[in-house]
Amino acid sequence: MNRYLCTAAVCAAMVQVAGAGAQTSAPSSGQEITRAGAQAATVGSADFFTGRVRVEPVWPADRHINASGGMVTFEPGARSNWHTHPSGQRLLVVSGVGLTQEWGKAVQTIRAGDVVWCPPGVKHWHGASPTTAMSHLAVTGTTPDGKNVNWMEKVSDEQYTAR
Repeated sequence: MNRYLCTAAVCAAMVQVAGAGAQTSAPSSGQEITRAGAQAATVGSADFFTGRVRVEPVWPADRHINASGGMVTFEPGARSNWHTHPSGQRLLVVSGVGLTQEWGKAVQTIRAGDVVWCPPGVKHWHGASPTTAMSHLAVTGTTPDGKNVNWMEKVSDEQYTAR
């Protein structure tokens, strides 16, 4: 799991758990280190995902930066629901092959090393390809009231397989 933290520094409600139980060291005026394994991974909720998804919180939005980070791993065929981000989201694909789609546009293939910018308010989804798992780091902006995602309907099999 922590191999990704060395590769890069990940989706929305998926990472809202990021601050729970975090352990840090060093005074607040210096560097803070969150120890690997201090934040438990969770299973992506069937309310927001299709298929098997694992969410690993990396950091919460806090007084240092108004964006949360989380590592999300989608097993083959797994994907998020349609959703938007009120403050935008950047995805860094760290392994595998995935798919993403903006509402009304074609499905795009994404691969390790690709970076996706999801502008505020743009309806989209992302997940693994049908045959290959995909992991991405999601850096998600947070509004002053703590919101970072608006979940919508599931992506149908027809939408997922359209090319």
